[in-house]
This record gives sequence, C-alpha cells and structure tokens, in this order.
Amino acid sequence: MGSRALCVSLLLCARASGAVLPAGVEIHARLESKVSSETSKLGDAVEAVVIAPVVSNGEIALAAGSRLRGSVTFVKASAQPDERAVLACSFHQLAVPGAAAVAVKTRLVRVENAREQVSEIGQINGILASETLSARMDQALGKLAKRASGLAGVLEIGKQVFVGQADTAIAYEPGVEVWVRLLEPVTLDAPQRPPALAAVSDPDALYALVNAQPFRTLAEKPPNPSDLTNLMFIGTKEQIEQVFKAAGWTTAHAVNTASALETFRAIAEARGYKEAPMSTLLLDGQRSEMEFQKQHNTFAMRHHLRIFRRPDTYEGKPVWVASSTHDTGIEFSEQNRTFIHKVDPEIDKERAKIVADMLFTGRVTSIALVERPAVPRRSNNATGDELITDGRMAVLIF
Repeated sequence: MGSRALCVSLLLCARASGAVLPAGVEIHARLESKVSSETSKLGDAVEAVVIAPVVSNGEIALAAGSRLRGSVTFVKASAQPDERAVLACSFHQLAVPGAAAVAVKTRLVRVENAREQVSEIGQINGILASETLSARMDQALGKLAKRASGLAGVLEIGKQVFVGQADTAIAYEPGVEVWVRLLEPVTLDAPQRPPALAAVSDPDALYALVNAQPFRTLAEKPPNPSDLTNLMFIGTKEQIEQVFKAAGWTTAHAVNTASALETFRAIAEARGYKEAPMSTLLLDGQRSEMEFQKQHNTFAMRHHLRIFRRPDTYEGKPVWVASSTHDTGIEFSEQNRTFIHKVDPEIDKERAKIVADMLFTGRVTSIALVERPAVPRRSNNATGDELITDGRMAVLIF
C-alpha cells in the first residue's frame, strides 16, 4: 500500500548535473523590487526570486530560490482618463545558487491575480477608469439626473461617501508574483537540488488516514455539495498560521456588514481586498477553523483555501484538511443576489501552488501525494463550476 500512498517524485528527484532549460519554459517568480508606472524609471533594476521548481522529465531542471535579474524597459504613466498606463520589465540574468549567473532572454507573460493585462510582447497594460463599476455607476447617475435630478443628487452623495474612483496606475510591490517565459534555451552548470525532506515514517497509516477523511464540503446556504478537500496539514494551528504568513498569505475577515461593504467597494473601485471574507462551507457539519488567501490588486482573482480541524492525530500531531480553489473571475448572480467567483476547474493546479508556497518557506519536514480511489474525478461546486482533479490529496507535515 505504501507505493500507492506516496507519489512525490516530481518534488523529490534531483538532477545530479547541470540542466538545459528549453525555450518556452515558464518560470514562476516573486518580485523583490517595487515597480510602478508612476515612479519607475527606464533602466531601473528589477529582481525576482523563483518560488516554484521547474520540472522536466521527472527531475528538477531549475530549483526554487534561483534569482532573475533585469530592468524596466518601458514605462508610461496615464496622463489622460482614456489613456492606459504601460509598464514593461525584462529579465536578462538567471542566478542559480552555487553557480555563476547566466544570461537569459525572457518575456513576461502573466502577473498573478492582476487586473492588468500583459500583451504578447510582454508589456503590462493598465486599466481605464471608464472600465470600472464605479464609472458605470457614474454613467447611470448621469442618465438618472435627466429624469430626477434630486434623487440623482442624493445617490451621487452616497456614492462619493462609500465608493471612490479607481486608481489606474500600475503599482506592484515586492511579493507580487509573475510568470516569465524563456525565449531561448539556457544551460545551467550547477546541479539542481530539491528541498531537504524526511520520508514519511508510516505510509500505510497515512494512506488509511487520508482515505478516512470526508472529501466533499457542503455550502451552508443553500446546502449544496461544494468544494473537494485536496490538502492535509499535520501540525499545530500555530505552525500552520506561521507558515502561511511566511508564504505571503492573509487571513479572511468574517462575513458581516462591514466586510460586505468593503467587498462591494473593492469590486466597484477595481482593486484588491486582501482580507476579503469567504462564503461558509461545512465539512462534517463543522465550519472551517482557518481561512487563507493570496490576492493582488483585484478582488476578482485570488488563491484561497479553508482549513478544517479533524478529530484525528498522526504520530501525535493534529490533523487538518483543506479545500482549495483558484478564483479567476467574478460575476453577479441573480439567483443568489450577490457577486460570486468563478473558479479554475483544474483544482490540482491550486493544490500544487500551495505545496510549492509551503515548501519555499523551508518549514515543511515531509510531504506526500496520496491516492483516493473514492474521489470523483469530475464534479461541480455549489455555484455550478466544474471541478476536475486526479483525486489525490497532498499531505504536508510541519
């Protein structure tokens, strides 16, 4: 049973010698420099750290912790309401621990959870104020003023109090995640080594533990089957809170009038809300005890998960299970009379994202990817989004 319980070759296999990274490989990195369409200058240095290993043929071709170095190659602030801010950065050097830096040719292809779009040539194009909900509210008030100027004036005052204008500048603080594509192959001389992890001591017991857990959450209102559990954490609540904080995740505010208003403001103003509340999901009738998310500058997109305490222990340590999905858009639901997120159906990507973030902190002692034969490979969440998975659960021991 142990061979079924542990399936972590992609994370644990090292490349003994150097590697060739082919053209087209995409590298996931975290900015360590601030860049802005308002303050950055042409030629300003930009640096990012690789936060997830690049895997090729079951081996690590580029280890997390490597660094990309480059510069701002184009910048234009928005001078008019109908003019987009533009920013471009190019990374031209890759530094791998234990080896000399090598020259690379790259193109930015995506900024994680960003409201801005990246063009085919790697330029970040800012939003226009006219594209936001706040601007559409202004347009609606303008039409209303032609028929009922008094009412429109009252509503305009209310809008000014509660909803501001969108800040259309491009401004990325350290910690923002980007995806960079190699345009030409590059040879690395240094061996690429995985994180130092201990083997799971009792794979069969872990397999039994994982497969004894409920794998489907239930929405509270209305009570419909929802997200699948796809992660298990073994450790104390304090350890889990510390590792998510170290990885740049934030906790969620409770659902109440204040958080609902802030959520609406974030949507209207086209900005992020890093502590945004999450809808309630239940597991075995219990609410989640911890909730974490990672946003950037739009409420429409976020990585997020809910963590539930289980009555079990593993080698004397508390056991927690989590359901994780990646919100990729938002729309207003007439049925639910509220805004609801749309999720990436391939939820294994979110599982991998969280595993990579946890490993990057250096606080994980063991990992496993455990088969769950009973988990459906295709299902739907409470709002009808499709969920596609291989059914396995990632286990992280702290």
